[in-house]
Amino acid sequence: MPQRHSKNNNDLAFFTYDEKRKLGYGTQKERLGKDSIKPFDACCLCLKPFIDPMSCQKGHVFCKECIFECLLAQRKDIQRKLAAHAAQEKQEKEEEEERLMLQKARELDEFDQQNHGAVPQYNDRNHSRYKNGFHGANSVKATSYEEEALRTMKAFWLPSATPEAPAKFEAPSSSTVCPEGKEKLKLKSLFPIYFTEDESEEKSNSLDKIYICPSCKVTLTNAVSLVALSSCGHVFCKKCAHRFMAVDKVCLVCDKACKERNLVTLEKGGTGFAGHGDHLEAADFKHLGSGSGLGLVRPAAKT
Repeated sequence: MPQRHSKNNNDLAFFTYDEKRKLGYGTQKERLGKDSIKPFDACCLCLKPFIDPMSCQKGHVFCKECIFECLLAQRKDIQRKLAAHAAQEKQEKEEEEERLMLQKARELDEFDQQNHGAVPQYNDRNHSRYKNGFHGANSVKATSYEEEALRTMKAFWLPSATPEAPAKFEAPSSSTVCPEGKEKLKLKSLFPIYFTEDESEEKSNSLDKIYICPSCKVTLTNAVSLVALSSCGHVFCKKCAHRFMAVDKVCLVCDKACKERNLVTLEKGGTGFAGHGDHLEAADFKHLGSGSGLGLVRPAAKT
């Protein structure tokens, strides 16, 4: 049975619906693979297996050295911005004082001209010298006015009078932020976390560590939701944490008392270069236009 004519007719000036579908027109969705997701036992900053892991109250895990260096760099940057902002305020204050002084001097000159007249005054002795201009003081004032007008003139064709946009420094925030969640983060709000290693299996490499839940002995992976206790730092799977710790109010490993607010859900793998969360799906929109590379390509007709 022959196919439909619309699918075989490839000499049209526009793309048919079937041709667009074969070329992948529209939004294409694809689930991210394992290589696009950060492992749960990797630092959010260096993306390497963490060393002395520490977590914030939002569940982002970092190496101790990495997060300390990050917070220290933020502190230095805040101090630099505060110094630049203070210097800018000092300069603006000086410019405002200078502007007020010039305005006051201009008002005094206008008052002096209004009371003594704008006609230049000279005596008979220096009549021949200054009959065509102002006397010395007025000529100096006129020259200063011309220099001020030339300095404030917005003339883009003169290199000396080219206007420049002043650099404005806003008052920075004095608090450091989490590099992953962008919320306020203090050093004292970080707490160390401790994973339970699986000692039963042999490790081929010192970095290939296998972690398990100390309660149900389930191997921890990215597919398992993890919960850490901020009171002692031990990590459990989410089911055990809500089944035992939330009810008994005590850690199963060290028997240290804990409350429900101490249960911190660790964030799943994800950085600026990898997907994270539950919606691990990448979407990309493709159009059939100039620059897409598909404008002159037509799918091969089925035979």
